[in-house]
Amino acid sequence: MYTKQEIIIRSYREGKSQRLISKELDISRKTVKKYIGDYERLGETSISPKTTLSTYLSSAPIYQTCIRSKIRMTLEIQQFIDTLLEENNKKIQQGQRKQILKKIDILELLKNKGFDIGYTTVCNYIREKQGKPTIKEAYIRQQYQPGSSCEFDWGEIKLCIGGHLCSFQLAVFTSSYSNYRYASIYKRQDTLAFMESHVSFFGHTQGVYHQMVYDNMRVAVAKFVGKHEKEPTQALLQLKGHYQFSHRFCNAYSGNEKGHVERSVEYIRRKAFGFKSDFLSLADAEQYLHWVIDKLNLTKQQLTGKTAMAMFADEKDVLWQSPGTLACSDTCQLRVDKYATISLSTSRYSVPDKLVGCFVDVKMYSHKIEIYYNNTLIANHLRNYGKHQWIIDIEHYLDTFKKKPGALHSSVAIIT
Repeated sequence: MYTKQEIIIRSYREGKSQRLISKELDISRKTVKKYIGDYERLGETSISPKTTLSTYLSSAPIYQTCIRSKIRMTLEIQQFIDTLLEENNKKIQQGQRKQILKKIDILELLKNKGFDIGYTTVCNYIREKQGKPTIKEAYIRQQYQPGSSCEFDWGEIKLCIGGHLCSFQLAVFTSSYSNYRYASIYKRQDTLAFMESHVSFFGHTQGVYHQMVYDNMRVAVAKFVGKHEKEPTQALLQLKGHYQFSHRFCNAYSGNEKGHVERSVEYIRRKAFGFKSDFLSLADAEQYLHWVIDKLNLTKQQLTGKTAMAMFADEKDVLWQSPGTLACSDTCQLRVDKYATISLSTSRYSVPDKLVGCFVDVKMYSHKIEIYYNNTLIANHLRNYGKHQWIIDIEHYLDTFKKKPGALHSSVAIIT
């Protein structure tokens, strides 16, 4: 009512324009125009103009709610959002904070359910629900040449594999020019996983980027020399020597210097494992991850209007030729114990029982181990990163079971 009075007074008493009144009162010009129009119409049509105009200025505004559009934030949508927020809270309690759904993901699910609602409405509801202010960060747009650089980083994920919640490492590559993404899953963030991820990536791209960008990860930086110089690890030097790319390290605590992959780790982790984190096996999780990444690479980007796949096709011609696959493994020699097993990182792996007491050569990869005797492959196992585990192949003990059939009933080979 006060605003309505001020509009009429400033217009008729002070002779101010609608634009100036709108600016002074910080309200819409449409509102100013409406009140002035209503005041003029009442003065022209009323039998007693003075009384009618006085009543108009003393009464509160009346809003025509019947012609308003239907409220889109319905109770059904609120309940659906509340359910997703509750699932996010459960993930946080289980240590899966980095895999919770963001507002844009919740909007995507609402759209898939057929709800007609906007992103701002969803954000406002969640912000009011959580009682948290929105803090936005500024970014500086960079420009890159095709094939010039690719960024690498790790990201932790937690997946339920066969009913057991386990931690894994996501190795993520992102092209600085096309934003083309690639990722693979490893149990640990170690040297073998670091090397194998690069071999897998260059095999996938069928070419080598001119420069690889890393932060100060242990598998890439051997030690700091002075304030700014860093010495690369032997693994990185081996990769550089084979694939002939240059490298660059970011400054300490400056993840923004490789912002593409920083964003990609969070984006892939959320888009893939924010919606689904239960799998029968790690192979199923890996297959699902590649399916999601292919889908993301075929999505049009806002700034360019092109897909990452289309832009990657443009830069493939300028990638350096890959010299072929680099063999990535670690080897050692171990003695077979009385249980016909070798001990590797506190876990035991079986070999044929005829080799008890013999020395065998073990070739270790990130996902598996191969065991050789006299340069002949005699056993291979999936690598187990648990503590004091027994990885047994019952066929390795056939000769022993023939001699000791009673040992079969309670043997680890049967139980596992």
